[in-house]
Amino acid sequence: MKAQDLQFTQLLQGAKQFIIPIFQRTYSWEISHCEQLWNDILRVGGHAELDSHFIGSAVYIPEQETSAAISRWLVIDGQQRITTLTLLLLALKRRLEKDARDTPVSAAEIEDYFLLNRYGKGEQRYKMLLTKTDKDTLIALLDGKPLPDKASHRIKENFEFFTGKIGDADLDVIYAGIGKLMIVDVRLQQGIDNPQMIFESMNSTGKALTQADLIRNYVLMGLPHEQQTRLYEDYWHPMELLFGVEHYNKHFDEFMRFFLVIHTGNHRIRKDDVYNEFKIYSRGRDDEPLLAALREFARYYCCMALGSEKDPELAAAFQDIRELRADVCYPMLMEVYHDYTQALLGKDAFVGTLQLVESYVFRRAICDVPTNSLRQTFATFCRKLDKSRYLESVKAAFMLLPSYRRFPGDDEFRRQLQIRNLYKFNRRSYWLRRFENFGRKERVMVQDYTIEHIMPQNANLSAAWQQSLGSEWARVQEQYLHTLGNLTLTGYNSEYSDRPFAEKRDMEGGFAQSPLKLNEWLGSCTDWNEDQIKLRAGRLSKRAVDIWEAPTLADDVLDTYREKKAESAAEYTITDHPNLSGGPVRVLFEHFRTQVIALDECVQEEFLKLYVAYKAETNFVDVVPLAKRLRLSLNMAFSDIDDPRNLCVDVTNLGHWGNGCVEVGLESEADLPYVMGLVRQSLERQLGEDNNEAESA
Repeated sequence: MKAQDLQFTQLLQGAKQFIIPIFQRTYSWEISHCEQLWNDILRVGGHAELDSHFIGSAVYIPEQETSAAISRWLVIDGQQRITTLTLLLLALKRRLEKDARDTPVSAAEIEDYFLLNRYGKGEQRYKMLLTKTDKDTLIALLDGKPLPDKASHRIKENFEFFTGKIGDADLDVIYAGIGKLMIVDVRLQQGIDNPQMIFESMNSTGKALTQADLIRNYVLMGLPHEQQTRLYEDYWHPMELLFGVEHYNKHFDEFMRFFLVIHTGNHRIRKDDVYNEFKIYSRGRDDEPLLAALREFARYYCCMALGSEKDPELAAAFQDIRELRADVCYPMLMEVYHDYTQALLGKDAFVGTLQLVESYVFRRAICDVPTNSLRQTFATFCRKLDKSRYLESVKAAFMLLPSYRRFPGDDEFRRQLQIRNLYKFNRRSYWLRRFENFGRKERVMVQDYTIEHIMPQNANLSAAWQQSLGSEWARVQEQYLHTLGNLTLTGYNSEYSDRPFAEKRDMEGGFAQSPLKLNEWLGSCTDWNEDQIKLRAGRLSKRAVDIWEAPTLADDVLDTYREKKAESAAEYTITDHPNLSGGPVRVLFEHFRTQVIALDECVQEEFLKLYVAYKAETNFVDVVPLAKRLRLSLNMAFSDIDDPRNLCVDVTNLGHWGNGCVEVGLESEADLPYVMGLVRQSLERQLGEDNNEAESA
């Protein structure tokens, strides 16, 4: 690698061509960037005492196949600056062509020195070769030809900006200013320098790269130009087209995270860690099969998350999941979609799986089951499946989830659905649409209606409403106002206002005339009170059990999926641990075990020969009773423990009883609250409780 300070104008001089690799981002500088550059040029060009102005770096590497006549360089960093100054120099050339005054440089010299290679053939004629529409637009400007129909907006706009600025500018000042622009010129050597590592270290200014940008460059940057172009056009560009410009920038990083969750099994990957995790995953893998897998899974993601599915049944199921905002399930469903394309399950089984996932997420939300384990549940779900009995094994896997991950049963779901505040439920339009359209062939556009409180929200209820609700009308209103039995849809919300129930029912467009399923029972009601609200809630909750079905299997079938407990040679109890026979250690242990078991209903205690294990999914803390203290092993990496008092010891790769890499002693009850905080970290990590865990669930 050769790095030196260099005048920008010297960078362009000579028979050379700078090529933007096809996978690089398109030209993206905005008018504000051009304005800043223009002001810097005026300042440095108008003050003789200023020798130079630094504008950044240009990093480039020779193309693997290059002719001796014109050297060709692939630009690793600096595209935005070089392109912008090319536009400025072209605008200066155009101005000089119209004004032949005595100036330090001519239009022909600008063209020969900085814009064109006089003896270049074909595209080698141009000193700067961009990609896609940028390329065609810049070439048309350089050749003085009409712009293409789909011209690059940024190239066109920024060229017009400089043309306008240079129209009445002092050309001596402008040319002097351009001549004082300095760059760090970094010329890499093919086969010796690693352009990707250098690019990562230098990409600290300008528009920040996304994780997807870094991954694309990592895969393609080190390849010969022709191979780069082929792989980009065959694999990466089709992914960009699948997403579209807006969705690519917004969703591609999330897709990449889901892809890595599927293929690494690590559900804890954060968005900012995607690039580093991808580098680890891709080591030793061939580029083309890896890109092919990315393209295929990107298609699954776009079908589910962005609504590009063509099959009507699948599209409807994906829409339900999108409206439920259940993004957390996408890793599982992308894997199931892949199995569907491989004919491991039919469409009916696929749709059935989608509906079970939807029911699982919605029932848990209604029943207020904590969402902290959803990411782990869906990231590892497919590992449990017998893919020769696909839908059956999906049902079994849901039915056998432990309590804190449970699929809420019908009774719990119906009970909670009737009392839950559904008006402030953040998926309100979703559940209303599903209620209204269940069993319909002709779908109702729920967005054309508004939600209606049958019993009004107005705290100052009219005398007619107070009479309907009875002497405890205030309690009834407070208790049932936002619940299932009192909510419906209408197109006459403003007309209904706070009218008495009989008027809402019988007026033009009232409940009795409503075409909506949600209102079909209201037309026959004679009054509206607590009993009627509860009755309607019960009727709707019964329908909800059919809409959001729970999985069912015969007991003998389900038994085939239960994990068979290994027969133990011996069963141990507390009496098998002499140090727990009595005294201070036994008292300390009893207090400790009480608090550990109280952490979560899923915690189980098991006495083993040498230690006592406390488990959720698996052991999260093991206790070795010693003569004067308890030695605890926490099942987590030492680097993950938050231990301000530095009580923990790193036992990674050291022989010890118990599971995990963190060891801490407990000698007195005074330390118990602090130690329990450490234990809780281990449990929460196992259950999946981190800052991003409950996303979209």
